[in-house]
Amino acid sequence: MSSISVQFHFDFGSPNSYLSHKVIPDIERRQGVRFEYFPVLLGGLFRLTGNRSPAEAFGGIKNKLEFGQLEMQRFIAKHGLTAYRHNPFWPVNTLQLMRGAVAAQMNGTFMPYVDAVFATMWEQGLKMDDPAVIAQALDAAGLDGQTFQDRIADPDVKQALIANTETSFRRGAFGSPTFFVGEEMFFGKDQLRDVEEEIQAAKARLRAHDQDSSYVL
Repeated sequence: MSSISVQFHFDFGSPNSYLSHKVIPDIERRQGVRFEYFPVLLGGLFRLTGNRSPAEAFGGIKNKLEFGQLEMQRFIAKHGLTAYRHNPFWPVNTLQLMRGAVAAQMNGTFMPYVDAVFATMWEQGLKMDDPAVIAQALDAAGLDGQTFQDRIADPDVKQALIANTETSFRRGAFGSPTFFVGEEMFFGKDQLRDVEEEIQAAKARLRAHDQDSSYVL
């Protein structure tokens, strides 16, 4: 069967991206697919789209943010994500972290880096826009904090993050987490069920296509 493209566009500053990250492995096991993690800068997406964080956009709407917290707690309970903690330093400027994600992709340490940073942000509650804190957290995870600091200053790394963010915008993204199954876009952790259903539908279409091709041969 031909491969199915499934992308996860994320920024470490989004708690819903963390929660999605923790649920994605179950979907991968059930569906036999691999999500491609695609780092973007959420602040860049906001500038490109005119979007704002929910806290800012809905802060004046009575009951809106309270329901958002209730919905999050339901998701946490449903999936047993008891390690989650609200980061007391949120919102955190994630520019260094997202450049670091691109650099980690380039040097082959991407998923260990992603796991470590999500954990420090949304389980340990560290101030992950402080260079010293970042370096210490990466060292503790078995990664090289000094190498990280050197790499995020690389012009190629900076440009790659800009390019990722612009690509995400052109495909229709306006926030994080955003998912693409082929060309179909889904936004938010609450659409992960729809993402999985689209993966199943894409697999069925591929099977039908492969069977039709075999008849021609």
